[in-house]
Amino acid sequence: MKVTLNKTNNVNGIIAIELEKPDYQDNVDKSLNQFRQKANIPGFRQGKVPKGIIQKMYGKSILAEEINKLVSNELYKYIKDNDLNILGEPLPNEEEQKTIDFDKDENFEFKFDVALAPEFELSLNKRDTLTSYNIKLEDDLLDKQYDAYKQNYGTYKKVDGEAVETDLLKGKIIEIDNGEPKENLLEIENGIIMPSYIKDEETKKKFVGSKVGDSIVFNPKTAYDNNATEIASLLQISKDDVNEVNSDFTFEIQEVTRYEEAEMNQELFDKVLGEGVVSSEEDFKSKVAEMLSSQFKPAADSLFMKSARELILKKLKDVEFPDAFLKRWLLVANEKNTEETIETDYPKIAEDLKFHLSKEKIVKEQDIKIENTDVEAFAAEVAKAQFSQYGMSNVPADVLENYVKRMLTDQNTVRNMYDHVVENKVMDWLKQTVKLNEKEISSKDFDKLLSKDSEEKENKEDKE
Repeated sequence: MKVTLNKTNNVNGIIAIELEKPDYQDNVDKSLNQFRQKANIPGFRQGKVPKGIIQKMYGKSILAEEINKLVSNELYKYIKDNDLNILGEPLPNEEEQKTIDFDKDENFEFKFDVALAPEFELSLNKRDTLTSYNIKLEDDLLDKQYDAYKQNYGTYKKVDGEAVETDLLKGKIIEIDNGEPKENLLEIENGIIMPSYIKDEETKKKFVGSKVGDSIVFNPKTAYDNNATEIASLLQISKDDVNEVNSDFTFEIQEVTRYEEAEMNQELFDKVLGEGVVSSEEDFKSKVAEMLSSQFKPAADSLFMKSARELILKKLKDVEFPDAFLKRWLLVANEKNTEETIETDYPKIAEDLKFHLSKEKIVKEQDIKIENTDVEAFAAEVAKAQFSQYGMSNVPADVLENYVKRMLTDQNTVRNMYDHVVENKVMDWLKQTVKLNEKEISSKDFDKLLSKDSEEKENKEDKE
């Protein structure tokens, strides 16, 4: 067997694989014998079919199958052993490949076109400038977050006085007819009403100012503007039964509770951040500010890498690329692609590939290592961010650990996180290598910047 690479230019080549009979015959004989043991052919016992008959009936297909397996294995083994950085996948050569005749030939030659990643220099130094945004949080943004925590961790407390619109009223709801309990009445022992949710203003006024011991007559359909969902919830019946209910009801108030937001004290600090993490209001606010700032980091990093991408692509604009091969491979790789769509999409694809190769080059030349612990740490940060979106900033360690473990069982998730870790390490190297223009920007202005960037991206995609 002989495997060779003939470079037709700097980024294209042909891998030739030459096979002689001794290279494949043992595999073919082994497959024929295995097939013979399993074959069920009329007139012969299983395993006793003469080899000649098996050879005549299935020899050609088995020969083709074994040669194809051998060629595929040797092709990728050669690529791996010779550390070839190929783009896409090898494709059968359409010009030099000779016709294969499995009936007559004993020696075979297969040729495959391959695209080779271009060799290039990537010169980055302090003469290159990139902007890094430091987001400054406005006081009103921080105040809103403090208020949100106080609201989220508040509690309902009993009120002896008159009810206000946002109070929660608990009591017995009884169906009546002409002021008296109705026969076969509908009765709810643990009814709940919040006046602020009542749509009819006249009904709402009956409840605002009421107190424990009062009995209020109201009509649920009037109160909730015939909203079947809300009426069913109040009367604890199905939505289908709401049409049958037309009576008035009394609401006998047994308890009035009022929501009081949490105080800015140690109890709140522990609920939000964990027990004993901070012990003063100053430290609490500092920690909250740090948490809010971290929410802007992914977007700030994205803008930084976008500008880094533009800088690198500008430096690589003259790098030779195997364009013809890649267009051909894209057409073969996805049946949904057409020559027209590839011509339209290819410039963006080529840019993405160039940037990917540049990151690979940085990782290799700077000997950047990615450990499992790096991926696990990144997964933990992603998990914390996801919980924070739902106001869960103090997730127990065991809950977080189990959540991360579940995330890392999905191979696609692991690959995506690995790519993010690589990009983060490349970004760290870039920030140390180029001249960094650190720009402080308010969170409001940063949001405007992101909106503008998103709008420009959409406009560009529409034009393309």
